[in-house]
Amino acid sequence: MIPEEFIRWAYHERAALIRRQAEGEKLPPHEIFLNFSRHTPAVVSCGPAGLNASIKGVGYLPKAEYLETILEAYLEHIERGWREGYGQEGLQLLRRWLYGEGCQERIDFTRLGTLELARAHSWENLRANPQVTLLFYQPPQISYEVRGRAEIHQQGSLYHRFLNAQHDVYHRPHPEQWPERPAYLFVIEEIYDNSAAPHGFGRRIY
Repeated sequence: MIPEEFIRWAYHERAALIRRQAEGEKLPPHEIFLNFSRHTPAVVSCGPAGLNASIKGVGYLPKAEYLETILEAYLEHIERGWREGYGQEGLQLLRRWLYGEGCQERIDFTRLGTLELARAHSWENLRANPQVTLLFYQPPQISYEVRGRAEIHQQGSLYHRFLNAQHDVYHRPHPEQWPERPAYLFVIEEIYDNSAAPHGFGRRIY
């Protein structure tokens, strides 16, 4: 089981912030930026492009049995196109399906997903060597190191379609770009607490 201490920090605390935003609460910028660190680890890879670290936005995915249902809801929203209030409507969908109260039962906590938007060093490395480390840091002292392997999903994969839709459900939608935006699934194999605290300093927790 993925340890509850990591799930609480990476999922529950982020979900609480998303719910507040979805409810229309005006949050101070410093709180948004600090909490955003749960979403933007350095993705570390090694391969033909050399040792590389790239900041990427990652997120949890639903368990396999919920993928198609949630994707259908995303697509209904996306296919109506960009309009006033689009992002807020998308935020409501994210709260309903992933981050609302009780949604944790739908979440697969063994994987994190993201898109490859640059197709540069990470792309070159992970195609050759799937070993990957995600390094999270929240100032002033919280840090987690997540080690695992990367699965690459391209056009024709349900996960590819889902992760593109999950990105575009909140951001301005560009379905025409999806064929050129591969997706990564990071399968978690180890987690270390690297926080600058007695319980951290590289303590393996999973």
